[in-house]
Amino acid sequence: MNAPSPVIDPRAQSALRRLEWQLRRRSVQTLLGGAHRSVFRGRGMEFDQVVRYAYGDDIRDIDWNVTARLGDLYRKVFVEERELTVFAVVSDDPALQFGSGAASKRDILLQLAALTLMLAVVNRERAGLLRQTPGGETLYNPTRRRARLLTALGELFAAEAPDPAPPAPFRPWPLLSGPVPRGALMVWFGEIPAAPPPPEWSAFRRRHPVIGVRVEDPWERAPPKGGGFTAYDPAAGRLARVEDTPASRAAHAAWRAAREEIWRAWWPDPLDRLVVDTAADPLAALVGFLRARRVGGAHGAP
Repeated sequence: MNAPSPVIDPRAQSALRRLEWQLRRRSVQTLLGGAHRSVFRGRGMEFDQVVRYAYGDDIRDIDWNVTARLGDLYRKVFVEERELTVFAVVSDDPALQFGSGAASKRDILLQLAALTLMLAVVNRERAGLLRQTPGGETLYNPTRRRARLLTALGELFAAEAPDPAPPAPFRPWPLLSGPVPRGALMVWFGEIPAAPPPPEWSAFRRRHPVIGVRVEDPWERAPPKGGGFTAYDPAAGRLARVEDTPASRAAHAAWRAAREEIWRAWWPDPLDRLVVDTAADPLAALVGFLRARRVGGAHGAP
């Protein structure tokens, strides 16, 4: 574990001040509304009792064993812990350095991670951070203190981007063996994993509610038209020639479909996954997602 340093890089400090100013200027607490415990959590983790199911209740809470015994729908009622920990895992993948516009995927992802943890502290939650890179991991223990969080985020922003061509492939994995506190809300920021989740993922998600956040560049949705072009491949560390042909478009569509299938396998519930465009406003995207998740968690996913 690395302890936060007492000095924040001036450029990182400036970036964090801009993000803090956005939070204050837009009155995010007012935008989110309601009890602060519902800002991040859709429902509690600790079982309380079983009650009769009513229209509008979350169908994910139905207790099928009790329902089968009594012949009517019953659901589980959960209570929220007194203290919630929001634990951000930032997988700093070299591929995040790609960007066809003014901002790279990594730029937007770091902003989203910082805003998420700042919101947690604003709402009196504990906020923790784990940064994954090809060279190892850096852990910042959960804290409610704004100064400690800003120091951790300052180091995150000031850290050099990973080598775009690491000696070995970087395969970040949302399924962690540690150090997520039990019951904490884990928010994973990174690229789409290289493979579908293993069987242990379901058990992990029962211990920790998990949100997946990724950033998408417009060229990932559809390559630009109008002839070929040369682009830098951050994963391979070299220039690559991209041709606009029916075959290349078909290959791109197949690549995108395979990635989306993996993404949805890790996060099957739409309320647990967020995709943000590189040209979007990170704060607006995050606030809109949290509001939709809060409403969906209260009334059932669509």
